[in-house]
Amino acid sequence: MIHVATVHWKNDRWIDPQLRYLERFLPGPFRVYAFLNRVPGDHSGKFFYSSTEPIKDHATKLDLLADMIGFAAEDPSDVLVFVDGDAFPIAPIGPLVDQSLLRHRLIAVQRRENNRDIQPHPCFCVTTVGFWREIGGDWHRGYEWQDADGVAVTDVGANLLASLTRAGVDWYPLRRVNSTDLHPLFFGLYGDDVLGPLVYHHGAGFRKSAGGRVGRVTHGEREMKETARSRAASRLPKAGPLGAVRRRLNPARQLRDGLREETRSLSDEVFAEIEQDDEFWRRFV
Repeated sequence: MIHVATVHWKNDRWIDPQLRYLERFLPGPFRVYAFLNRVPGDHSGKFFYSSTEPIKDHATKLDLLADMIGFAAEDPSDVLVFVDGDAFPIAPIGPLVDQSLLRHRLIAVQRRENNRDIQPHPCFCVTTVGFWREIGGDWHRGYEWQDADGVAVTDVGANLLASLTRAGVDWYPLRRVNSTDLHPLFFGLYGDDVLGPLVYHHGAGFRKSAGGRVGRVTHGEREMKETARSRAASRLPKAGPLGAVRRRLNPARQLRDGLREETRSLSDEVFAEIEQDDEFWRRFV
């Protein structure tokens, strides 16, 4: 049995596409467990288990779903899949599980090439129910590493990386394999050299995003924060009439607003293709 944990937030547009791809590419029977926070309509009938508890933190929701799956699974060797609401397999996953899971015990997207992240990312992760329990699986931030500029970084999946490192587990990373990029972080295909693209992750499918930490750094956000104008703006109150002035004066805030609009436009374009063509992802190969 395969148990899938996923999270949808504020909109329902990813539910049916995700379930369609899971049905097409997961081997054998599967159950989907979901958090459906502030999602319009009643979609509970589409899932084996769903919750609408008002929990905000993404990692907490994933860990709770993993706990639920641990109670529901009858065999510790059952496969456990974490997948973001705006992600899904685009090729059969069975060969990856058969070839890699027994040896590595955990398979996950790693966004090293495009976001300098070294930890497993929950947009797509495969392990077993028993190993998740054994490793004390935890998707929360906390553990830190140094980025290329020597800055301490933590992000979702950091504590899982720490557990895997302490246990000496040689987990298997799925790397970005796009040949064509609309965006350096979003609209990603992840896989390996043997099986090719296996997973699509849209990125920021449920929120407006400035495009990721590394993208903002590339556009000079850190330098903008050190300008006299930025320092002056930071002294103003965050709320009230002066809060609006603070936002208008802050060059880093202006950068983020521009990047959010750019990524929103690209996101809408690609989602329209997803709705029309199950092979949409080939434009990125």
